[in-house]
Amino acid sequence: MLSFRNVFTIMAIRVFVDGQEGTTGLRIHELLGRRGDVEVLRADAELRKDPAERARLLNAADVAFLCLPDAAAREAVQLVTNPLTCLIDASTAHRTASDWAYGLPELSAEQRARIRASKRIANPGCHATGFILVVRPLVDAGLLSHAALLSASSITGYSGGGKKMIAQYEAGGDAKLASPRPYALSLAHKHLPEMTAHGRLETPPVFQPIVGNFLKGLSVSVPLHLSELKRGTTPAQIHAALAAHYGGERFVRVMPLADANVDGGYFDVQACNDSNDAELFVFASATQVLLMCRLDNLGKGASGAAVQSMNVHLGIDEATGLA
Repeated sequence: MLSFRNVFTIMAIRVFVDGQEGTTGLRIHELLGRRGDVEVLRADAELRKDPAERARLLNAADVAFLCLPDAAAREAVQLVTNPLTCLIDASTAHRTASDWAYGLPELSAEQRARIRASKRIANPGCHATGFILVVRPLVDAGLLSHAALLSASSITGYSGGGKKMIAQYEAGGDAKLASPRPYALSLAHKHLPEMTAHGRLETPPVFQPIVGNFLKGLSVSVPLHLSELKRGTTPAQIHAALAAHYGGERFVRVMPLADANVDGGYFDVQACNDSNDAELFVFASATQVLLMCRLDNLGKGASGAAVQSMNVHLGIDEATGLA
């Protein structure tokens, strides 16, 4: 008898991207274009928003990526009647829904099994990915309390704002865009629910995102006083907890402890660009630590993560099309 995995090695995987012209959708198409095991289903330009055509392609696909605004993503889910179609939603609509698997395979020891078993996978947000990767292992290890009151900042390239923001920056001529721009000043950023839920925290962090004058790349920083962690916790124990959690992971690397002179003492936000990698750092003094994660906001922060989850779900090498 053919296994689920063997069927997909013999037959092309049929993939449809609903929202194929957006930043995330275009990058998914680019990643899939490297592969010989995928048949990409496309809507004609004039039918991209036609419900009947979208429904036909969604139900014909083995895997469908939803690269849509939240409301449109919810509507797309309702168009799917084929129980074999796996949906991977890149919007924020389902990231904390109990009946959707969170598409971060490195989240916990059980997460890959959840992604394999589910036909509904919610792709993580870019800022949330960086935050959760550094916080969740410390909570799971008992070093950081579920009740911890955290803060975080994140600097990201302007591609995270989509086509309109990309065009705004690349048009030039606006002096305000030359310097970093903090935003989400209402303290209600759309990634906060998943940061809280999948970070296993009781209270959302105070979160300050910043957009910079560069296309892509992202770095999330979480500052901590050692006194806020379990009594006696040292920077070495924090680093060890991260290293233990991500031991053997292909796309998440824990960098050496106390390398404060990395990049000559300046942190390179874009060092993981054009990859599906995330790099974690622990910088420390005698009383404080600074946890940092850098990644490509279009890679591990969006399209790369979505393709990785597709690979995990189908039971094929999760680096396929990403290495």
